[in-house]
Amino acid sequence: MAGIKDVAAEAGLSVATVSRVLNGHPSVSEDAWRRVTDAVERLGYRPNAVARSLRTDQTRTLGLVISDVMNPYFTELARSVEEEARALGYSVIIGNADERPDLQDHHVTTLLDRRIDGLLVSPTDGGSPGMLGAARAGTPMVFVDRWIPGVDVPVVRSDGRAAVRDLVAHLHALGHRRLAIIAGPAATTTGRERVDAFREALAAHGLELPDAYIGQGDFQAGSGRRVTEGFLDLAEPPEAVFAADNLMALGALDAIRARGLRVPDDIGLAAFDDIPWFVHTDPPVTAIAQPTGELGRAAVRALVDRIEGRTGASVTLPARLVVRRSCGEPASPESPSPVRRSTP
Repeated sequence: MAGIKDVAAEAGLSVATVSRVLNGHPSVSEDAWRRVTDAVERLGYRPNAVARSLRTDQTRTLGLVISDVMNPYFTELARSVEEEARALGYSVIIGNADERPDLQDHHVTTLLDRRIDGLLVSPTDGGSPGMLGAARAGTPMVFVDRWIPGVDVPVVRSDGRAAVRDLVAHLHALGHRRLAIIAGPAATTTGRERVDAFREALAAHGLELPDAYIGQGDFQAGSGRRVTEGFLDLAEPPEAVFAADNLMALGALDAIRARGLRVPDDIGLAAFDDIPWFVHTDPPVTAIAQPTGELGRAAVRALVDRIEGRTGASVTLPARLVVRRSCGEPASPESPSPVRRSTP
């Protein structure tokens, strides 16, 4: 196996110059960079990452702790993080918190023990001790999707308020007046924010959000089923349900079908977090889509900026409404508008 001395001999340069090129030192000339990279390619040289980390105190490795690997949103987020990190010369180790603060702390501790250079976290709650300790100790860190108010860490997230307003206006135009929400955990910023945005959007149309129309979920399918069953048992069930994430929407769909009811004939259904599956359900689900790939890439860039001594800035990107047919929309632009089923 070729070593750094072989690369130096092949390139006709000193070992010190080759080392500077391989470690990205800014003082190397373009000619030296070209000769070293050509030699590396010809020889198939692979730097010893462990030895390099001992010399530079860097491992070129990032940690990513996501809330739920079974959630397609976080799966896509992890993929974009890995791709962007690889493009910037970093590897990624992923930990799945499964919406549990204790598992989140376990992964944070394990990743720090492995001497990662920085940490991306989608917090499961208002701040588990291990994660807060890492942030306060100065570990390069970026929050992605969710965040913890008061913790001085850059946040990369989407803003769904405008999309929620668009959704409520859409439902109102379709004739829906009794609107309910399956909320995410109140301990998470996204859980609170989506309920607040939904309530504000309803108020703009003169509609209220009664307590009976707020169901507490946990961003997982089982809670979507349970909450929707409660809605359907009401003396006056909602005309449409907004699930605050995709898994809870799938659980809601299961509960509706288990009662022998149909979407949207008997009840409308919309979701936050669009996923590829939604175009294959019957009917396809109207959803709010986040720019997941862009969020993952922006989060990596912000974290690498912090690792490399630059200012890692927070980034907020807009979400958007994707209209399909789960709320009573016409099957095609030529179809007549749905009949209004209730009055203001």
